Amino acid sequence: MTFPPNPSEPRDASAHVLLRLPPEIDSSNAGGLLGTIVSGARTGDGRQPRVLVLDLTATRFMDSQGVRLINDVRRLLRPATRVYVVARPGSVAGRVLELTGLRRDVPVYDNLPEAMAA
Repeated sequence: MTFPPNPSEPRDASAHVLLRLPPEIDSSNAGGLLGTIVSGARTGDGRQPRVLVLDLTATRFMDSQGVRLINDVRRLLRPATRVYVVARPGSVAGRVLELTGLRRDVPVYDNLPEAMAA
């Protein structure tokens, strides 16, 4: 079963915006998630943050559509907005990020506190 992210979950309106992604990211939901993430990547005053943190710690399944989703988010946000990803070491999401080489282009953190402090 696939659950959409809740872009209203904890947000820091100053510099970081945190979005938790669903337990599954695949072709059935990746397209719909893109708009939700881009619209959720706004600070309280409607501006884009300096850092968008995508939390994949609850994501148990992710295929290449998840990688494409992250790349599309990076492409659609202003260049000044950095995208950070949080994925547990050894998790499916973490392994997909490693195998596809996305870790070279996007900072991937092992836990949320590290990503939010970066």
